[in-house]
Amino acid sequence: VQLQASGGGLVQTGGSLRLSCVDSGRSFGGYALGWFRQVPGKEREFVAAISRTGGITSYADSVKGRFTISRENAKNAGYLQMNSLEPEDTAVYSCAAKPLWGGQSAREYAYWGQGTQVTVSS
Repeated sequence: VQLQASGGGLVQTGGSLRLSCVDSGRSFGGYALGWFRQVPGKEREFVAAISRTGGITSYADSVKGRFTISRENAKNAGYLQMNSLEPEDTAVYSCAAKPLWGGQSAREYAYWGQGTQVTVSS
């Protein structure tokens, strides 16, 4: 698994962004996918996760109703649609993969892509 995240940028409050996470390997469909975010000086925070087939999703309370995680295994890609963005959503967003569906701890994820910066201006 070799993940590459993209799609970050600068957006105004209330705006939308769609992050993508592409796997250049050949086993993307065998892994659950998660999105995490981090701001300087704070711990990495769970945002959302999706099971291997996409049938199960999980969200942090802070993004429920605003963010949607999805995946297209045929394209080795996962996505995070972010709507109604708030300044508090400003962070570096990273995608990660793990073989088993389970908790929301970053420690459970074995594979990580580089982050993409999301900045929401007020």
